[in-house]
Amino acid sequence: MVRIQLSRVNGDFGFEAKDAFGHIVRMDSTPESGGEDFGVRPMQMLLMGLGGCSGIDIVSILKKQRQTVTGFDMSIEGHREHGKEPSLWTNVHIVFELKGDIDPDKAKKPASSQWTNTALWQPPSAKDTPASPGASPSTEPTPTRPKQQCKHQ
Repeated sequence: MVRIQLSRVNGDFGFEAKDAFGHIVRMDSTPESGGEDFGVRPMQMLLMGLGGCSGIDIVSILKKQRQTVTGFDMSIEGHREHGKEPSLWTNVHIVFELKGDIDPDKAKKPASSQWTNTALWQPPSAKDTPASPGASPSTEPTPTRPKQQCKHQ
């Protein structure tokens, strides 16, 4: 079981979340909605978690295939529903940039959404395009929520 402790520590919407190992993350709302810019926005943190899980999965898979990953960068762009509260992610686009002695064919499989936690964010109707090193699957999913938890708890 995973346990997170969340406490309001700053203004109306400034929270700190602490995991069982003592790691702390600060979150807040925008100043326009009453926050004080104390920390990251919770919906942005969801994308950060998605990126962290996917990055760990990709590097782990490539290491098992005896590929040498010397650099890894990821860019995540998310678009949310307009005019709804709360608004869900309608589109998440991820670009992976891998460096090292990596066979491009071996990098395609773990970078595709079906092999990483990006699949948790896509409904069955989402369509993937083939991924390659330096590029991610491009999807246009309908609004959705993660269907299961990240295995890197």
